[in-house]
Amino acid sequence: MMNINDLQIFESVALSGSFTKAALATFTVQSNVTARIKSLEKELGVQLFLRSSRKVALTQQGAQFIQYARQIQKLVREAKSDLASNEFVNGSLRVGCIETTMALKVPEILRHFEVHFPKVELEFRSEMRNALIRHVLSYELDAAFVSAPVNMDGLDQISIKEEQLVIIIPKNGPGLSAILKSEPLKIVVFGEGCVFRERLEAYLTSKGVIQYKTIVLNSIEGIINFVEAGMGISLLPIEVISEYYPTRAISSHGLSRELATMNTVLIFRKEQIRSRALDAFIRLYQFKG
Repeated sequence: MMNINDLQIFESVALSGSFTKAALATFTVQSNVTARIKSLEKELGVQLFLRSSRKVALTQQGAQFIQYARQIQKLVREAKSDLASNEFVNGSLRVGCIETTMALKVPEILRHFEVHFPKVELEFRSEMRNALIRHVLSYELDAAFVSAPVNMDGLDQISIKEEQLVIIIPKNGPGLSAILKSEPLKIVVFGEGCVFRERLEAYLTSKGVIQYKTIVLNSIEGIINFVEAGMGISLLPIEVISEYYPTRAISSHGLSRELATMNTVLIFRKEQIRSRALDAFIRLYQFKG
């Protein structure tokens, strides 16, 4: 019969693509890894991995099973944590955020939550919206702050806040109308999948601008610096500009309500059983809302 150790070995092989690396990661020997995977495959009646001389990769059935393996391991961890203490909410939570939330709001989130639940360990990860949604569904994250709308089977959500987005341009230079006519127009944005980039590109399309040069950065500070230096225009929440960069040589320009309004939601899986830590995290934000 399979056990938790088998599931840990299986997931390690899937992540590393190697029986040898999985053995090192799980503090065992390769022969044991091979034997445990073969035992799992026999018990399940399916082949979990495609094996070659260079690497191993999940089969379609293996990709399905890893979702169950993660869910089972998660439930066991949460059961141990919840049963260990009836007095305190403890355990751990893995929460995802988009870049602006990670850079500016995470300290506030940490302080607020730790005041109420000091026994819970919070781990944050910053990624693009689609990746965050995918990782919540695959049990790699417990919850994530993303932009709405999110209409997907298996996910629930609560509303967190509404933000207004604005275009930012250098203060010491031509106005926005002139910039839109410049060649080449340059935009300073995060990578593909960023909601701010998508909104800016939608705005440019609405203005008939289809040719522009894209400068990709990975931090808000970098975007602000490049815009201030006249390297291009960008789009960010007005709260970010007014609260954290009020003295910078940039100016902001409003958008239509459709493009300017961004609703942030906290997403999490629809489950019959939630850990006490996740339930506390959700309830805290429901209370704040």
